[in-house]
Amino acid sequence: MVCLFRLLVILTIAPQLIAAVHYLSPPQHRYHHPVFQSSNFGRNIVAATTQVRAGDEGSTTSISDPDQEGSPHVEISKKLKNRNSMNLGRKFTHASFGVFFACLNQFLPHHRFVPGMAILTASTLVMELLRYRRGFRWMNVALHFFLGGALRKHEMEGKFTGSFYYFAGVTANAYLFPKTAATMGILQLSLADPSASYFGRRTRHIYWSRIENGLGGFGRNKGLLGFLGGALFCFPFNYRVFKIAKWGANSSPGNLTLAAASLLLGLAGAFADLAVPTPALTMPKKVLGIPVPPFHVDDNFVVPIFSGWACTKIFEIFGWDDSIELAKHIVF
Repeated sequence: MVCLFRLLVILTIAPQLIAAVHYLSPPQHRYHHPVFQSSNFGRNIVAATTQVRAGDEGSTTSISDPDQEGSPHVEISKKLKNRNSMNLGRKFTHASFGVFFACLNQFLPHHRFVPGMAILTASTLVMELLRYRRGFRWMNVALHFFLGGALRKHEMEGKFTGSFYYFAGVTANAYLFPKTAATMGILQLSLADPSASYFGRRTRHIYWSRIENGLGGFGRNKGLLGFLGGALFCFPFNYRVFKIAKWGANSSPGNLTLAAASLLLGLAGAFADLAVPTPALTMPKKVLGIPVPPFHVDDNFVVPIFSGWACTKIFEIFGWDDSIELAKHIVF
């Protein structure tokens, strides 16, 4: 199971690093780096491989099957909203899954939760790799049946759904950090991500708050007011969780200390969401001449990991140890 987790980490992180290098490289050198040049290796695989565009938001799939038009995912995509839509249903679904996984992490022992999440993540990756191929497109119908309008248009146009990155982020978070820090990291994913998106869209007309092109892609097309809104939205929830926690060998901190820790953690979650640009950094179409899946840098993967790490550092700053235990039901 450890080997399976390490493989998932490689499959998730490596493409995101390549995507970042691909984006940051000067345009004139972007496809002339040795990593991106074609080679004879794998040319026979290319002809039999489904080619999926890993480009910008408005890009469409490039499927090798000639009967792509009229396929279920094409028809479904016409019914879905793009990422510029508020889509409150998607935000509610996002938050609900986060709370659910945070509770599971609390209730289940570590040696059961992490392997279970690793299996779920691996299964989702297999589904994502197959669902645009002939004979497996029924998976898109099933996805639409269960998730409905919570899906985005581009998730039926060649890109992976956010579910894979969501599950991978929760898995990595639970594997890397102590239970309390991991649970708090998952909760920031649940709350900071959708709330920052909500406030960002509500304030996008306030020009001075927009980052636009960002710094090397950092925060591109996101806003400072969305970041602050996400952090403040998490604050009372974090405060409540810490307030009723069992502090073990630590004496319960004062209200001011709890408030400071709660705000810092909310800022960390919102900052991680802010850092991931829109549209996302994507893999190039080919690596070594071989078409690659449409992996990209996704906030569902970044937020829980960064937030879990930030939680451990906040504990260190305030002199808290890992004996802190959250309430059985987290908020009550």
